[in-house]
This record gives sequence, structure tokens and C-alpha cells, in this order.
Amino acid sequence: MTGQMTAIRRSAGRLARTATEPIGRVTSSSRMLPGFLIVGAQRAGTTSLYKYLASHPEVGRVRFGKGVHYFDTNFDRPLSWYKAHFPLDAARVPFLRGPSLVGEGAPYYMFHPQCPQRIEATLPGAIIIAILRDPIERAHSQWVHETARGFETLPFGEAIEAEDQRLNGADADLVEPGGRNFSHQHHSYVARGQYAGQIDRLWDTFGRDRVLVLPSSRLFATPGDVYAETLSFLGLASQDAEYEVHNARSYSKMDPALEAELDIRFSASNDRLVSMLGSDFDFRRG
Repeated sequence: MTGQMTAIRRSAGRLARTATEPIGRVTSSSRMLPGFLIVGAQRAGTTSLYKYLASHPEVGRVRFGKGVHYFDTNFDRPLSWYKAHFPLDAARVPFLRGPSLVGEGAPYYMFHPQCPQRIEATLPGAIIIAILRDPIERAHSQWVHETARGFETLPFGEAIEAEDQRLNGADADLVEPGGRNFSHQHHSYVARGQYAGQIDRLWDTFGRDRVLVLPSSRLFATPGDVYAETLSFLGLASQDAEYEVHNARSYSKMDPALEAELDIRFSASNDRLVSMLGSDFDFRRG
């Protein structure tokens, strides 16, 4: 029943977006562009942090949901399509009172190899926020999520074993603006948790001073502190929020042998991550 209700809500959301898109496109020249992006990681608390930020009186929201997926799966669409998703710009519309900042969250942006350059070319100066979760827990959570959505049919261990073959050649499919690869988006359990290379790419593209990297463990344990840190990074006034956890799922425990195997597979990236970001990002089991 829960899955059926989720499908109904998604269908209703798609219909609403389709119905209101023409108005947004016509007024796109008077709409805001994001000043910040929550780029990932998937299943690391991006929805929760986005909703905390969207509750701030100075922050505007995406028209529907938290993310537009422009820079990953919709980059073949015109910029007017992207702008149609955001609020009207009070600086361009007389007598309008509106937010001073708007952002979106799409956790595929950090993993998609073309996204950082596309973002920098389109939104120069935008602040980038990344949340990193223990990669083993994140991989398992993604598998549960993709299975519930009907995008995964293999057991977790078999999905891990099949991943390299599924992702073979995927990067080449993503070069063109409209390029997509289903497995890269939905079956990238281990690859998405190789964080060190992804953070390097963000730093190389945006510079370290525009990239805020947060551990999901702190977001889940002390959301108020992480929210305050994020507001300060964005230059916004401090305030409290309702710290509800969004998109949480419950699932069975992982096979210890598979967990040990994944610890080995993540070891090199995890070692580098600690040297880059410090002990808050020590995901090593040993």
C-alpha cells in the first residue's frame, strides 16, 4: 500500500509540474537561479537538509520536490526550462517580496562525471554542499531504495557482484547533454561510495572555499548544529527548524562477510578521505 501511495503521489506531482510548466517558462526571465546546490551523496540525508534550508525565510524552494535534475538527466533542455522551477526574482519584479537565495538538491550531481563543469558554467559562484555517509551503509540503503522503486531485482550481494559489468562504458553514454545510463544512475552501489575522487573533482571545479562537505552522522545526530553550520556557510541568519528525518527506510541487517568485502573495496578511498577531510569522515571498519 505504501508503494502504491508513493506512486500516486509521484503521478500527481508530474501532472502538476506539467500543468504549471508553461507559466514558468513564460516568466523564466524573471525567475531566480540557484545560489547553492546539494549535490549528494544519495541516501545520505540530502532531502532532510534541503527541507531544513527551505524552511528558512530567506530561502526559496523548487516548485515541486527538492531537485530539478537539470545538470544530470535534463541538460539537453533549455535554461528557461530550468529557471521555470524557481521563484520569481524580487529584484526583477516590482513590489514583489521574495527570497534572497534559492537552491536545489539532486544527489546524482556529485557522482555524474559531467555535472560539476556544467554547474560551474551555468551557475558561476554557486555554493556546493556534499553530505557523505558511511559508504557501506549508503550502498545497502541505495539497494533497498532501488529495490523498493522496482529498479533493482537482484539480491544485494549479486547486485554488488554485477556492478562493474553493469557500469562498463557508462561514462561514455553521459558525455552528451541528453545522455543517460540506467545502471550508472540506479545500480552504482560501490562506485558512488568512492568519495575521495568525487570530492577531488568538486574541489578542482569549484575550489575548496565554495564546497561544504558534511558527515551524515553529524547531520543525523545533531541536525541543529549542522543546519547552523550550513546557514553560516551560505551567509544566512541563524534560525531553528523542525529537524524531521526524511526518506528514512528500515531494512534487514547486511551479511557480515559481504560487509567485510565492501570494507576492503572502499579502503583506498576511505584512507584518502581521512587525509583530505579529517576524522569526521573516517568510515574505516578496522
